[in-house]
Amino acid sequence: MSKKLLLSITILLLITNVTTMLLWKNDQSEGTLVEDEKIDTKKPVATIAGTDITYEEWMGSLRVNHGKKELKNMIDRSIVEKLADESNITVSDKIIERDIALLTTMQGVTKKETLDELEKKWRDDIIYRYQLEALLAQDIQVDEQDIQAYYTKYKNQYQFNESLQFSHILVSTMDEAEKIYKELEEGASFPLLAKEYSIDDETKANGGYLGFNSKNTEFLPANYFEIAEELSEYSFSKPFVTNNGVAILYLHKYLPEISYSYDELKPYIRSELALQSTDQHLNSDPLWEKIDINWIYGE
Repeated sequence: MSKKLLLSITILLLITNVTTMLLWKNDQSEGTLVEDEKIDTKKPVATIAGTDITYEEWMGSLRVNHGKKELKNMIDRSIVEKLADESNITVSDKIIERDIALLTTMQGVTKKETLDELEKKWRDDIIYRYQLEALLAQDIQVDEQDIQAYYTKYKNQYQFNESLQFSHILVSTMDEAEKIYKELEEGASFPLLAKEYSIDDETKANGGYLGFNSKNTEFLPANYFEIAEELSEYSFSKPFVTNNGVAILYLHKYLPEISYSYDELKPYIRSELALQSTDQHLNSDPLWEKIDINWIYGE
């Protein structure tokens, strides 16, 4: 993976961390409202050796220490959304899905509900980032030949290979595997059973977790992928024989291959080259001049 791609992913993760920060009471996000409903604002939020910290003191501290930064972040996103809409700048579903897939592969074992929430946040961050890039690059000229040359050199780094997230329980005999399978059918925990029964010392302590794998890997038996074709996400297989013993396979997540043509990547490569040519950082400040803004922190 290129340093450029790693940098892009890092930026996305940083943006995600910022947007999940606790927002003020007037934030309209559903998640924040749910959290606020659990807080009794009339009671202290903490008590230290008999001294209370009130809800108002807590919120006041948040506003003082993080208020301007978080409000600017909210304004930045609104600016980009409005200007992108005016310029008809959209982000293709394939680009979004590729970046979500890359971020997903950085996660460990994650519940479906948690991953669904993360994907919603990631989607917003990805759209914001690519629209911001396009807006900043809008008035910068880029030669078509440079775009083509860049695509030819780096096109493989934009592709995403099919990837499957596995855990397994490996035992010595079919009888033992059938016993474990019955326990799973009755609702037993897959990782706990892996820790108890699996003979794979490399994965046992982690509940049998094998991570994300592509079909060309040399580290897993080929029939794991054949068995996985019959599985739905978040489900386990019946016991089957491998060259190492008898296995039960769990498929956490399936990520399909994503590939692009030149025309599909062209606008994104153009934006990237444009910003490189001017050594411009991914910052929305230059866009503030293009829209009328009034906020409590003045000019």
